[in-house]
Amino acid sequence: MDVFGIHTDLIDEHESFTKSGTVIWDARIAGFVEDDLAAKSQWPDPWLSLNPFFADGGQVTDLVRDGVLHPRCAEIFQAGKKETSPRPADR
Repeated sequence: MDVFGIHTDLIDEHESFTKSGTVIWDARIAGFVEDDLAAKSQWPDPWLSLNPFFADGGQVTDLVRDGVLHPRCAEIFQAGKKETSPRPADR
């Protein structure tokens, strides 16, 4: 599965849907709308932020042991993964 391809397709479909609902006759408004879509105002780039003030939740293995995380998390999120580690696509 190509997650980035799905993301691109989703955005393209959303833009196509947005444009298909109206016909803009005024060139100034049409230009504004085109510029706005090109600026990604409807679908901005994803933003990830890490907050250093969050409390440490502990090690993944501890959270799995305590039932906070799914057991597979201990396999997936491990430092220094081995070549023999199972991959989600292998299942």
